[in-house]
Amino acid sequence: MIGSGNVAWHLAPALENAGYKVVSVYSQNLSNAKALTKRLYEASPISSLDFSNSPATLFILAVSDDAIEDVAKEIILPDDAIVVHTSGSKSLNMLGYVPTEHIGVFYPLQTFSKAKRVDFTNIPILIESDNSFTKKTLLKLGQQLSSSVHHVASEDRQALHVSAIFACNFTNHLLSISEKILTEKGLDFALLKPLITETINKSLAIGPKNAQTGPAVREDFDTLEKHMIYLEEHEEYADIYKMMTQNIIDTYTE
Repeated sequence: MIGSGNVAWHLAPALENAGYKVVSVYSQNLSNAKALTKRLYEASPISSLDFSNSPATLFILAVSDDAIEDVAKEIILPDDAIVVHTSGSKSLNMLGYVPTEHIGVFYPLQTFSKAKRVDFTNIPILIESDNSFTKKTLLKLGQQLSSSVHHVASEDRQALHVSAIFACNFTNHLLSISEKILTEKGLDFALLKPLITETINKSLAIGPKNAQTGPAVREDFDTLEKHMIYLEEHEEYADIYKMMTQNIIDTYTE
């Protein structure tokens, strides 16, 4: 396991629970590697990318997107090693520098935080390889973790990743703004939890477009104006509100 961040933190134990053995964990910061190995059975923490004598056959680059190419240039591998990265946005070609023909992508489509446990059973795992041996190996690996494994080309995975940013990261940021607005008034964010839960459940049940409600889709300009006045002291929130509102109106106006 090359990397000790959020993805590696969850993926390495999941692989061991599925019957695989994690031999070592690499990190530039050895203390981070040590922290992850404490979650594993016999893995050793290391700070060198020389794996020439490693008994491992699969090397997973669970590093930041910007670090993939640098690691690919520096890594030293045993013969016939398989190397994959776990990025949703970077192409398979980012591994073109590694000294092996067996390269691929192993991307779990999920948000990961060290403090929150995840169940891999239903997490979509998107694999890619132009090598039949590597593709078969990654397919088997994915199926040991999840019931949802798909071979997806880099271009299509990019579309999924962009969509995931809207669905996950942007949605969470909007929730953060909601929390800040309420906190300023001494109101409890928990008041919104039933609404948030119902919104997500309804969107998944009947589709996001059918689930859309609110003053923008109704073109209730009086309410929209009152909200803009309320947000005058928060220009950055007002800009987001105005942009989102206009986009909703444009989307639903025939």
